[in-house]
Parts: sequence; C-alpha cells; structure tokens
Amino acid sequence: MRSFFKMLESSPAWARVGPFAVFVLLTFCQGKFGEASRYWFYFAKTIVGAWLIWLVRPYVAEMKWNFSWEAVVAGIAVFAMWVGIDGFYPPLDQLLDRVGLVMAKSDGAKGWNPHAEFGRASALAWMFVVVRAVGSTLVVPPLEEVFYRSFFYRSLLKADFQSVPLGRLVGTPFVLTSTVFGLAHGEWLAGILCGFAYQALVCRKDRLGDAMAAHTITNALLAAWVVWRGAWKFW
Repeated sequence: MRSFFKMLESSPAWARVGPFAVFVLLTFCQGKFGEASRYWFYFAKTIVGAWLIWLVRPYVAEMKWNFSWEAVVAGIAVFAMWVGIDGFYPPLDQLLDRVGLVMAKSDGAKGWNPHAEFGRASALAWMFVVVRAVGSTLVVPPLEEVFYRSFFYRSLLKADFQSVPLGRLVGTPFVLTSTVFGLAHGEWLAGILCGFAYQALVCRKDRLGDAMAAHTITNALLAAWVVWRGAWKFW
C-alpha cells in the first residue's frame, strides 16, 4: 500500500492510471458476492474514488473543472443523444452475443435497481440512489477524463505523454480513445459518440476541465432522468 502511494507521487503515468485501475477493479466486484454487493461495492468505489482524486490532486495539474459555454452545450447534447438513440442499436452484451463472444443478459436480470432489491420504501434503497447519482456526477468524470483524455490519448502519441499538448488533434488516437471509452459502456454507440464530443472539447480548449464539466453535466442529467423515469437500464 505504501508503494502504491509513492507511485502516485513519483510517476505521472501512475497518478493518472492507478486511481482509474482501482475504480475499475471495484466495479468488476459489483454483484460478484451476491446481488446486494452490486450496491455496496458501488458505495465503496465512490468513497475510494473520491479519496484517490483528493490524493492525486497535487500531481495532476490538469484535473480542474472548467464550466465554459461549450462544456455546458456538449454536456446537454450528449445527454440528449444518449437517451435519444436508445433502442436504435443493440447494447454491447447483445452485440457480442450475436457474434458468439459472450452470452447476453437474461430478461430476468435486475441490473441496477435498488428499489427492486431493497424495497421502494426502503431508506437504504434511496441511499444507494443518492450514492450512484453523486458518484456518477462527481467521481466518475475526473477519474475517466484524466485516464482517457489526459493519459491514454496522449500516450498513444508519445511515451513521454506529458510532452504532448492536451489540445493536439491527431485522427487515429482521437478515434481509438473514443472507441475504447465507448466500449467500456453497455450503450457502446452512445459512448463512442460521447467520447468524440469530450475529446473534441479537450482538443478545442487545450485543457481537460471542459470535458470534465461536460461529463459531469451529462451524468447529472442522466441521473435525474433515471430517477424521474425509472430508466434503470442507463445505470
């Protein structure tokens, strides 16, 4: 554990990859220890993710929100696109099932719905709803944007990724980073288009903060939509 903290301080790459890797590991554990673990591990990764963001703040100078008008427009537009194209393409699990790579989820799978697990009147269920909304809005954006658009995109251009300006636009890394980002989501097509939008913001503004802000706005609107419409599939 001590070596992990030392790496965060001494390695610019690890400061950007390490917190994201821990977050992904905890995400993988969701639902692996009974249905309730889906929610408790999200709670844990939200707390741990927030703590890791706090730890790496001094070492990741570009991790700052910038709420420009472009960020606001992009955040709202991505939300509208994400919800608007749903149903017009197969989710990732179904797409992979068609080519024989993985079995699609059964119709009976609950997915993320704490009301179904703990009861609609349960205070615990509403606590997990709030945790999910806060985590997706405030914790996920900095972790993902720092990893994908500060580290991954620039590392595709040069091993010394910090020598690459955030605003440098190169086609292949632009498409590859957005594609990898998109395929990390069940709504893969929306995710790829979302990646294009956020990466374009970084390249246009030559800073990471606008993409972080747009990501925050998108996820906040999506959280409101999920709770309002009961559209749990988006979570």
